[in-house]
Amino acid sequence: MFTPSSGIKVYLAIGNTDMRKAINGLSILVESSLSLDPFSGSLFVFTNRRRNILKILYWDRNGFCLWQKRLEKHRFRWPEPGCKVLEIEGQELFFLLEGFDLSRIQGHKRLSYTAIA
Repeated sequence: MFTPSSGIKVYLAIGNTDMRKAINGLSILVESSLSLDPFSGSLFVFTNRRRNILKILYWDRNGFCLWQKRLEKHRFRWPEPGCKVLEIEGQELFFLLEGFDLSRIQGHKRLSYTAIA
């Protein structure tokens, strides 16, 4: 099971991606279409039109890694198009891989403070 560590950035490429693309093609998409750095160590997630294949590209110290999951019966519940890329958290990626609909899952909002008192 692929389990991303907490604190790692995860980007979903919204829309359809040609799943014949491998590391080189996907890293070019990250840089040119999504305007992100493929060497950042972030996870970049892609899916096909049928939503039954998901690929995750990431840079690990000295090379790219490509992880793939193909569903035999079900479909991934992919967010609707509205932008080119959507940033999610590692826990949300776990939910997506497990088949949950991200638009229906709502946790506590993240708090950010600048001072104690």
